Amino acid sequence: MNDYKGIEILYEDNHLLVVVKPPDMLSQADKTGDLDLLSLLKEYIKISRQKPGNVYLGLVHRLDRPVGGVMVFAKTSKAASRLSEQIRERTFEKTYMAEVYGTPNPSKGTLRNFLAKDEAKNIVYEVKEGDKRGVEAILDYEVVKSANGLSLVKINLHTGRPHQIRAQMALAGHPIYGDQKYGSRAKGFGEGIALRSAALAFTHPVKGERMRFEKQ
Repeated sequence: MNDYKGIEILYEDNHLLVVVKPPDMLSQADKTGDLDLLSLLKEYIKISRQKPGNVYLGLVHRLDRPVGGVMVFAKTSKAASRLSEQIRERTFEKTYMAEVYGTPNPSKGTLRNFLAKDEAKNIVYEVKEGDKRGVEAILDYEVVKSANGLSLVKINLHTGRPHQIRAQMALAGHPIYGDQKYGSRAKGFGEGIALRSAALAFTHPVKGERMRFEKQ
């Protein structure tokens, strides 16, 4: 395990690069021009592997800017395609930990909503099933512990929609601590919100082995 300019690298081979994204860093470049993880990792590969010209690195999933945690990138187009297929088939497991207001009841369950995105405001909202603007969003949650009006919740995503966890927990009446966009009254811990990508599990796109990476 090593790091590059503060980015912790959990695993690397010829096909994959698994890292820990810092909170408040973009997953990929946008119109702000701020530093993004994808560009930084391309720079890392170019330098560490002494590669001339453009470096390929596939972004197969994203984390919202304020969210930190485990991410996997594909170093070949074949690896990217096979990881994307696992995401479509829902065999790519994504586990998150979130600090939310209140105590969800029941303490374990599934949330299913149809979400649409307002691109101008960069926010998602709920629509009725069948509305052409909406896409289905599904997650499982389980309360780990509760204290002082907050609960630590483990979340497993079945779909990967923009702002999905943030919106669905808010719609359930339990917004994430520090997520002012979706109803929190407080600023987050440090620079991000109280949500992180805690673990990823998937099948290696070439070796066929099941792999799991965690960051507590």
